[in-house]
Amino acid sequence: MKKLSAISLTGWALLALFSSWTAQAESPANSTLVTIQDAWARPSNPGSKVGAAYMTLTSSKEASLVEATANVSDSVEIHSMSMENGVMKMRMLESLDLSAGKPYKLSPGGFHLMLFDLKKPLRVGDSVNFVLTFKLANKSLVKQNVKASVKDAPAAGH
Repeated sequence: MKKLSAISLTGWALLALFSSWTAQAESPANSTLVTIQDAWARPSNPGSKVGAAYMTLTSSKEASLVEATANVSDSVEIHSMSMENGVMKMRMLESLDLSAGKPYKLSPGGFHLMLFDLKKPLRVGDSVNFVLTFKLANKSLVKQNVKASVKDAPAAGH
């Protein structure tokens, strides 16, 4: 009789664990926070150790992009680019605020991700795997993976 009780307890424990895992997997916190579209990176110039990547981010909630990492570089920074008195200026941002439902286009000549200390040149046809970290209003962090194709850039821009 004691064996049956021990087996029953183990079964119930496993069922409880499975139920907990299933609930976590289906919870809103684990659903996609940000829809990421049109992710691409430009090929790097010969000998260059920097690259740039672009995409469109649409968050389902108020959030901020606070960090990015990539498998092809040692560091990634969020940058903005603007024209001031006829001079193109680029600056690093600590974060990029995303309003719920509003698409933010990271594109040449505007917001973008800069990849520093490339491990190898980026060539057309390669891909870059990013992990983007978003911070919600409640300060919780959500990580999302995105794959960007390396392709030729439009004629104008960064």
